[in-house]
Amino acid sequence: MKKTVVINVVGLTKRLIGEHTPFIKSFLEKGQATYIKPVLPAVTCSAQSTYLTGKWPSEHGIVGNGWYFKEECEVKFWRQSNHLVQQPKIWDALKMKDASFTCANHFWWYNMYSTADYSITPRPNYLADGRKIPDIYSQPATLRDTVQGSLGQFPLFEFWGPKTTINSSQWIANAAIQTDELHDPTLTLIYLPHLDYNLQRCGLDFSVISKDLNEIDGVVQQLVKHYEKSGANITLLSEYGITNVNRPVHLNRVLRKNGYLSIRVERGLELLDPGVSDAFAVADHQIAHIYVKNKAHLADIKKLVSQQEGVEQVLSGDEIDKKHLQHERCGDLVVVADSDSWFTYYFWLDDTKAPDYARMVDIHKKPGYDPVEMMTDPKDKLVMAKVVGKLLKKKLGFRTVMNIIPIDASLIKGSHGRIPDDIADYPLLISNTNAAIKEGIIEAVDVYQIIENQVTN
Repeated sequence: MKKTVVINVVGLTKRLIGEHTPFIKSFLEKGQATYIKPVLPAVTCSAQSTYLTGKWPSEHGIVGNGWYFKEECEVKFWRQSNHLVQQPKIWDALKMKDASFTCANHFWWYNMYSTADYSITPRPNYLADGRKIPDIYSQPATLRDTVQGSLGQFPLFEFWGPKTTINSSQWIANAAIQTDELHDPTLTLIYLPHLDYNLQRCGLDFSVISKDLNEIDGVVQQLVKHYEKSGANITLLSEYGITNVNRPVHLNRVLRKNGYLSIRVERGLELLDPGVSDAFAVADHQIAHIYVKNKAHLADIKKLVSQQEGVEQVLSGDEIDKKHLQHERCGDLVVVADSDSWFTYYFWLDDTKAPDYARMVDIHKKPGYDPVEMMTDPKDKLVMAKVVGKLLKKKLGFRTVMNIIPIDASLIKGSHGRIPDDIADYPLLISNTNAAIKEGIIEAVDVYQIIENQVTN
C-alpha cells in the first residue's frame, strides 16, 4: 500500500486560490483536480462522514453537525463518539485488505472511540469550579502526553471563539508531522479549520481574508513538503465553500409566534423545551431540520415556513429522500436558505430574556449552531478589559461566566450548508496523483473511492 495524506483545508474553493495562496496555486497547477458537488447539508460532520464512508447521510446517519436526540428530547451538537457514524470507515476497509495498514486521524470529526490506529481530537477538561481547561483526547492515550509535551497545550481558545488564529491549525499540522515521525501511518487525515473563521465573520472580503489565505497557504506548504520527502500521495480537499450572506432568518421565532414552539422560564430567562414543542427548528448554517410532533400540522408548517423571506426550499417526504437525507435523525421538514440567508437558533422574542448561554461560547448547550460565538460586541470598547477581569476572577477561584458574545446575528457575513449556485464556490479535491480523479465534478460519496485508490496505488 502507498503512503497517503489527505489534508482537509476547510472552506477552500477555486475562488480563493490565487495571489494570496501561491503554494496551493502551484500545487493545483502541477496536480490533478476536480470539483466536489457538496453533500446536503454541506456542513462539517455530514461532509466528513460522507467522505470517510462513501455513503450518503441517509445511510451513515450524520444529518448535520447536530440533531434532535428523540429518546432524550434534547438537541445535541458536536458529539464526538465515532459510534454515531452508522457505516464502516475507509480505514476499516483498508485494514481488511492489508493487515499492516494503519491510519492516523488528526481532528476530523467523530474521532473518539474509532478503530483508527492513531487519533487526536479536542477534548477540554471541565473542572468543578467552572473552568474549562484546553486539552485533547488521543488514541493511544500516551500520544496526548507525547504531543502536548513537545508542542505545548492545544490552543483550544484559538480553535473556536472570538480569539481564533492560525495557531490552532498550525498546532494540528505540527501534531500530524510528529505522529508521522513516530508511527509512520499508511493513511493520515488532517483537518485545518483556519479559513472557517474570518470567512464566516467577513464573507469573501479579500481585504480581510487575504491574510488568512496566506497563513493557511504556509501551513499547507509545510505539510506537503514534509510528506513529499516520503514520496506520499498527497490530496488537498475541502468540505464546502463559504459564500456571502446578509440575512439571518429566525425560524424558531416564526414557529413560536404561530403557537408551535414551547419554552420554559428559569430564573427569568427562557429556554427552548423541544420535548413538549409541537414543532421546532434545529438550525445548522443554511440548513434547518424542523421536527414536528403532530404530523397533522406538517402541511401547515411547511406552508408557513415556505413563506418566510430568506427560505428557498422546504423539503418533505420524497423530496427529502431525493437529497439522500431519509434517516430517523432527520427532521420532518428540511429547510434550505436562499443564497443571501442563513438560519439562527434564536427562539426568544426579547433579548433580556435570552438564556445565559446565548452570550457565551457554549457549543454543547445551544440547540443549534451559533457562528456569532466568534464575535465580541463591536460596540463594547471595554470588552477585552472585561475578559481580563473575568479570567482573573477564575484564577482566583471565583465563579464567573464569559458572557461577552453579542446577540446580533447581522454581524455574520458568510455561511454555507446549501448547494452553492456557482461552481467556483464548490469544494475542491486536488492531488499530486491522478488516481481515479476525473475532471469536472464528482459526488461527495466518490471521494471515498479516490482516497482508497490512492492508498492501494
